[in-house]
Amino acid sequence: MSKIFIFSILWWLLGNPFLALIVLLVIIYVLDRRFVGMFPSVVKPLRRMSRIRALRRQVANSPSDMSSRYELARLLLERRHYSEARRWLEQIGHAYEESAEYWDDLGTALLHTGDAATGEPYMLKALELNPRVKYGEPYLRLASYYARQDGQKAIDVLERFRDIQSSSCRAYYMLGQLDRSLGREQEAKASFQEAVTIYRSLPKYKKRSERGWAIRSWLRSLF
Repeated sequence: MSKIFIFSILWWLLGNPFLALIVLLVIIYVLDRRFVGMFPSVVKPLRRMSRIRALRRQVANSPSDMSSRYELARLLLERRHYSEARRWLEQIGHAYEESAEYWDDLGTALLHTGDAATGEPYMLKALELNPRVKYGEPYLRLASYYARQDGQKAIDVLERFRDIQSSSCRAYYMLGQLDRSLGREQEAKASFQEAVTIYRSLPKYKKRSERGWAIRSWLRSLF
């Protein structure tokens, strides 16, 4: 009702229903980004592309800068440019041999470029170094990969994830989605509900980044 009322006011002020609708959508988007986080950021991809360009210049001018190479590879993974990310990651392995995050990133890049035979052991190595690395999301990526080939193996990996008690709403949302894709409706609902429970226990500063995933999980548990 409130949206209809605001739309009517905007229509009256602007004299054009289409312009009023655009303004209303912008208002909803801004409020969501400020308080909820359901909608994707429009600015983040632009900032990421700008940062990638800057990092390309940085590594060209300083070939020994391992941290810039790694940051570049991670941003490329976010953009799903797996082949290029893999090339950068393979160049810096000697500097990150004890980093669980590195082995997960490299394993992910390999998994998405058709080299699962190498990528899978690297992701398992990441979990050996730190079972809670990235809130346990390597388990979920492996389960997603296994789900296309061996449902029982995917379920085994999901149960290993549950054992670590991750504090990430996003991770439990992903877990629920995987459970549902495997036809495990009760487990999926429990995962979505766990995401909501985790959200309620988070400190205030952490709730902002997890709120969108908690809301998605709540909606999934209902429908």
